[in-house]
Amino acid sequence: MAAYDYDLITIGAGSGGVRASRMSSGLGARVAVVENLRTGGTCVMRGCVPKKLLIYGAHFAEDFEDARGFGWTPGDNAFTWSRLIAAKDQELDRLESVYHNILAAAGVREINGTGSLVDNHTVAVNGKTYTAETILIATGGWPSMPQIPGIEHVITSNEALDLPDLPKRIVVVGGGFIAVEFAGIFNALGADVHEVIRADNILRGFDDAIRVGLREEMTKKGITVHDGLNVTNIEKQQDGSFRVNFDEGPPLDTDLVMYATGRSPITKGLGFEEVGIELDSKGAITVDDYSKTSVDNIYAIGDVTNRMNLTPVALAEGMAFAKTVYGGTPVSMAYDNVPSAVFSQPPIGTVGLTEEQARTRGPVDIYMSSFKAMKHTLSGRDERSLMKIIVDQESDVVVGCHMLGADAPEIIQGIAIALKCGATKTQFDSTVGIHPTAAEEFVTMREKQT
Repeated sequence: MAAYDYDLITIGAGSGGVRASRMSSGLGARVAVVENLRTGGTCVMRGCVPKKLLIYGAHFAEDFEDARGFGWTPGDNAFTWSRLIAAKDQELDRLESVYHNILAAAGVREINGTGSLVDNHTVAVNGKTYTAETILIATGGWPSMPQIPGIEHVITSNEALDLPDLPKRIVVVGGGFIAVEFAGIFNALGADVHEVIRADNILRGFDDAIRVGLREEMTKKGITVHDGLNVTNIEKQQDGSFRVNFDEGPPLDTDLVMYATGRSPITKGLGFEEVGIELDSKGAITVDDYSKTSVDNIYAIGDVTNRMNLTPVALAEGMAFAKTVYGGTPVSMAYDNVPSAVFSQPPIGTVGLTEEQARTRGPVDIYMSSFKAMKHTLSGRDERSLMKIIVDQESDVVVGCHMLGADAPEIIQGIAIALKCGATKTQFDSTVGIHPTAAEEFVTMREKQT
């Protein structure tokens, strides 16, 4: 008789948890996965996927306008928010069904409810206990907000995806990728958008040229960015609107307030610390290179570890876990040259080091190109693309590539392969471009920035 009910219990059925569970099952483990919300997790149900569907819908506003420059005469265009939300919900239902089928086909049992640790081998769910030789924590993260007066009146990205009506005015608080993405969605669909940030510019941590470029494009599109402000309180008015007050300057009146000021690992109240799992100062689970926690038989992957909070990274961590624990091949996740995107309008794609990061390591050469995309020579749209290459001066190795403009995430995905292989600027230069494309700029930039 088996010593435990399962070889592996995974707490959290998001992207990382599902991947780790089904791959471990495929390697012979008896696996159960516990989830208290929807299978698919943040990315599929409350993040990347529904958000990008809304971005697709929002972008039609510009597409209809641009069509005139190409000889089209669009008719009367009418947008219905509820139809977009209904279509989005239908797709999420389909995707969740796919995830259920994938787990079932892999022989993984799904247990619905909140999983908490009783001891290092026992998980409690809905009053029942289940034992496992190994436990994997993949609980992810959740939007976090400051405790200021009136914070109960605001929404987060979770609620923004399910609003019953499109607001006429909205204040988005935050300067990260979630904030700029939703600011772009609401603006494109006709809302009056004000984005409020504490810093001097949006997207802290991204390359400065890209940050400045995106802010300029957002401003052109009608988004007002207020920098250097701290929200002190939010007041609900008699007519149902809201007043956002700041530490200095006049208040903003709006129909809706959205906070996108960060996310916190989901670790509280789940028994993690009680069984000896070490957490850092932000509440994230501390792990080693193989995702093992301070408790030998308990591992953690994804946003709950706060290493690099990207869905593909969680997937890769889940795969590495399965190979390490059940595949007989210890695998650690490599976090260098991981590409990422911001689905702003226009979007950003980036891989490698920013200029600021690269300069701390030694002398660099910088190549940049700013241009109007060919499409807009006829559409007349005042939108510029920006590309940047950062090269280690001594080795000629390309250490960073950044792009702002249409299709940037698609282009950077290919560029990321080159950086992962250690490509040099000489190799970029010797690569023949595809003409006419925006992507060819990455292999035709020759003049260094002074």
